[in-house]
Amino acid sequence: MKIVIVVFLILILASLGSALFYLMKDKGTTDRTVRALTLRVAFSVSLFLFLMLGYWLGLFPHGRP
Repeated sequence: MKIVIVVFLILILASLGSALFYLMKDKGTTDRTVRALTLRVAFSVSLFLFLMLGYWLGLFPHGRP
């Protein structure tokens, strides 16, 4: 489970970095920045839903170890 969460976080940061790169390179002439930020939001929502599903299914321990 930890690996999946880390992969999602890396994807979110990579998408954010590519949006910054496209923002600097294109100067707002294309929609690549918007697509990269949309992808970041999709990854963030997917991670949130994955965490909620994992909690609901009992994949994450409750309380202190």
